[in-house]
Amino acid sequence: MITGIKGTRFRRAAAVTVTTGAVLAAGAFGAAPAGAVTTPTIAAAGGYVMNNGTAKTLYTKAADTQRSTGSTTKIMTAKVVLAQPNLNLDAKVTIQKAYSDYIVANTASSAHLIVGDKVTVRQLLYGLMLPSGCDAAYALADKFGSGSTRAARVKSFIGKMNTTAKSLGMTRTKFDSFDGIGNGSNYSTPRDLTKLASSAMKSTTFKTVVKTKSYTAKTVTKTGSIRTMAAWTNTNTLLSSYSGAIGVKTGSGPEAKYCLVFAATRNGKTIIGTVLASTSITQRATDATKLLNYGFAR
Repeated sequence: MITGIKGTRFRRAAAVTVTTGAVLAAGAFGAAPAGAVTTPTIAAAGGYVMNNGTAKTLYTKAADTQRSTGSTTKIMTAKVVLAQPNLNLDAKVTIQKAYSDYIVANTASSAHLIVGDKVTVRQLLYGLMLPSGCDAAYALADKFGSGSTRAARVKSFIGKMNTTAKSLGMTRTKFDSFDGIGNGSNYSTPRDLTKLASSAMKSTTFKTVVKTKSYTAKTVTKTGSIRTMAAWTNTNTLLSSYSGAIGVKTGSGPEAKYCLVFAATRNGKTIIGTVLASTSITQRATDATKLLNYGFAR
């Protein structure tokens, strides 16, 4: 009898071993059973992911550590514009030399706006979010800030960005620029930026803009003729590489490294998140892909 019991135990142990091996093999090919989802490893210094429908946290890595945000700052630029009372998206803004001078002085990313052209607010939002135009950001800050001088209007606009951050509970965020080219005090966290993106995505205009892969603006020149601009291509490669991707915004810089605020929807479930200070353009997309896969598997 004792021998029989030992034999039964051995056979059970062997069965467990075989089953475990099968599970491990399945896991290696991405078919791990429910409840056995492995937490991903990312190259980014910070990351945060949540279920956008429930606001449930799904992943954190240094999620509340303040870091430079690069052009992910422009999510807030767009949000402040879209929150303006009686906003007319078809209102025209004349492009000033100061905007192009700023691009040159800072070697900044550009929508290549032409001085003297009249560009609609809607077009400026595409120029802001797709090619990450700092000239478009400047134009919007100048248009929607208050004051008698350009400097005063820009300061006012950045003030609105910080007021909005407070209202959203972004307690570890501060903006000192309209585009992410900071002056020493432009920072946020993966959790705060995800919170911001989740709020911004409630705007149908914002949502439409950030999921657009390419956009061609037709602007009005000084002489009143129509200029067809070179197409603006979205810097967010996930829109082409990840099924269900719907946004949101890239960012980069010497201090910020490579950042990405991302969102995707599959089967009615939206996952939204942020990676800050990844190691390359390719790696930030890889990090985001891992985190989205993880989010959908949870």
